[in-house]
Amino acid sequence: MTDKFMSIKNLKFTLHSRGGNYHSKTPEYLKGHTPKTIDMVLKAAFDLGKKVMHPVFEEMDRHPPVLENGRVRIHKSVRPMLETLGKDGWISAGFPEIWEGDNMPASLLHCINFIFAASNYSASVYSGLTMGAANLILGFGSEKLQNAYLSPMLSGKWQGTMALTEPEAGSSLGDLCCEALPVEDGQYKINGEKIFISAGDHDGVDNVIHLMLARIKGAPSGTRGISLFLVPKFRPDEQGNLMDNDVIVTQVFHKLGYRGAPIVGLRMGEKGNCTGYLVGKENKGLSYMFQMMNGARLEVGMGATAIATAAYHAALDYCRTRHQGRKIADPKDSAPVPIIQHPDVKRMLLFQRAVAEGSLSLILQCGMYEDILAKDPSQTDCHLLLELLTPIAKTYPSEMGILSTSNAIQCFGGYGYCDDFPAEQHFRDMRIHTIHEGTTGIQGMDLLGRKVVAENGRAMVLLKYEISETVNQARQAAGLADMADALLSNMTLLETITMELVALAGEKGPDAYLANATLYLEMFGIVAIAWQWLSMAHAAAEKLEQEVLKKADKLFYEGKIHVATYFYSHELAKVKSISMTLRNKTMVTLAMPEACFTD
Repeated sequence: MTDKFMSIKNLKFTLHSRGGNYHSKTPEYLKGHTPKTIDMVLKAAFDLGKKVMHPVFEEMDRHPPVLENGRVRIHKSVRPMLETLGKDGWISAGFPEIWEGDNMPASLLHCINFIFAASNYSASVYSGLTMGAANLILGFGSEKLQNAYLSPMLSGKWQGTMALTEPEAGSSLGDLCCEALPVEDGQYKINGEKIFISAGDHDGVDNVIHLMLARIKGAPSGTRGISLFLVPKFRPDEQGNLMDNDVIVTQVFHKLGYRGAPIVGLRMGEKGNCTGYLVGKENKGLSYMFQMMNGARLEVGMGATAIATAAYHAALDYCRTRHQGRKIADPKDSAPVPIIQHPDVKRMLLFQRAVAEGSLSLILQCGMYEDILAKDPSQTDCHLLLELLTPIAKTYPSEMGILSTSNAIQCFGGYGYCDDFPAEQHFRDMRIHTIHEGTTGIQGMDLLGRKVVAENGRAMVLLKYEISETVNQARQAAGLADMADALLSNMTLLETITMELVALAGEKGPDAYLANATLYLEMFGIVAIAWQWLSMAHAAAEKLEQEVLKKADKLFYEGKIHVATYFYSHELAKVKSISMTLRNKTMVTLAMPEACFTD
């Protein structure tokens, strides 16, 4: 197994290609960090990923969690890993100094998440879940809850989770049945079940803290009556001793991939003694949880990006060292060549790199908007852009990552289908991402049904402006004018299709409007990634204009432009065919009766 799972050089380039020249200044939204401090953070994260997480990448997959005597047993490396992440400040990095954090910008946190997930996705989720849960407690929990729970969570001693899904209420959260009965000030007795809870129980920590959605008895039905509760596996008494809180693990799900971290079923209140603590106000739980979920959607997209990146690097290493076949024009008795010299193998590598690096760029674009908003919440335009791009940043890497890791397997040939090499594990680990934090269909309906039409479509106007700025800059660089024209043309087509679909909603109703929301999301994603590739190509072209460049740097920047050219010739071309389908009035998904789905 190669120990090359990502490129720090590429990560630095991508981080700074949207806000400033990395070698001369720091972008405004990263103020407080210099190129030197950013280097130090990324290097330290990479060293941790390489030395602690990556060495157990395969082991954690081969020895998945098991349920023994009511407790989930996980790989022995997780506890010391979480202790290190806590002690060295990685879990608390984005938190205020009062919680021993560094107030680290979201962009850098995304980079760290990317490094850890590329090294070992299963290992990375433990701390990521805890950070998300702790953020909710910090944002909406009482001072008493913060003082009791944040420090042990941020130190890596206690695990955090988000507990939403129930057996009969998956994505339809308004149907959840988990009940909360008031007992005394801020305390409730919790009764119900949850399923598919990531890291919902394990022996790598001393306690597990669930941020759980439930309905207070007598609350309104649907999403209006959902509240948020902190439900610990063990609740601390006044002296800090941990007492059983009547939270039982019902099962550990056996998964296709992502096997190093448990996903469990939970039952609360079987003995009538499960205490939960209200977080924030009654019946506001879903809005609070969406804070965590929106951030989690970007994390899911980054996880998919990281896995695709690791699979690409494994395939690239293999293609450079595997000798097989000859070039078409070579004599038949000549020596076999490295398979990277075959055009179709280059095509597969180009596709993988186009997906992985384009996805990374889009998520860091979202990170830039997050950081601008953190410094100035009045920047409502940034909020609209972030809202618009989040479902795309979650979905494009997840859906295209499946195809990208599949191409990595193809590069290995028969070996790719075997566990001798990591590509098959990357392929399995990838598949969950289209499901996590809302399926692709839900993301499509969110994009077309909410984000595109918000504030009379202002977000689309803002995106068109952002893209136009990139186009105008790129037209000044040698060789990029055709790509700039193609991006603007496809953005205009996307706008036109959007208006036609909105008109369809008025003509035929919401069912017709949203029937092909997933296709619309796919089209939007391609245009968004094309935008990122033009931005990166322009940054690379500017570098190539410098008189003095090391050979390796010159090849790196030239490579960026080649991959951008590939994306525009092979991927952006798909937008036109998708638009034809979206314009088709057949509406077969609405027209075909359920009864016609027969054997």
